[in-house]
Amino acid sequence: QVQLVESGGGLVQAGGSLRLSCAASRRTSSLYAMGWFRQAPGKEREFVAAISSSGYGTTYADSVKGRFTISRDDAKNTEYLQMNNLKPEDAAVYYCAADKSYSNFWRGLAPEIWGQGTLVTVSS
Repeated sequence: QVQLVESGGGLVQAGGSLRLSCAASRRTSSLYAMGWFRQAPGKEREFVAAISSSGYGTTYADSVKGRFTISRDDAKNTEYLQMNNLKPEDAAVYYCAADKSYSNFWRGLAPEIWGQGTLVTVSS
């Protein structure tokens, strides 16, 4: 079973940037699509972004399009979420996830593997 460990969360001012990382315990290239979800206090978990196992396909929630970029470095078994122009409403715990099905990420089906989460706080 692949294990995922997120890092890179923290406190940033509105308009600032953060890059989240998610390190996998073993190879995920060509095996697992990767993605990010987030959950703010009192709200349901929501899909943020996903990248296919090949790295050629990406998809984003409408709320982050044009501001967030997902990528993967398969040589390092790591995926990233570059977050620019952060807004207070982006504050949440961000979870890395992996699944063998790319489409599961936006179909509302919970990916099979999850990280422990990293907290992002955005001050206004």
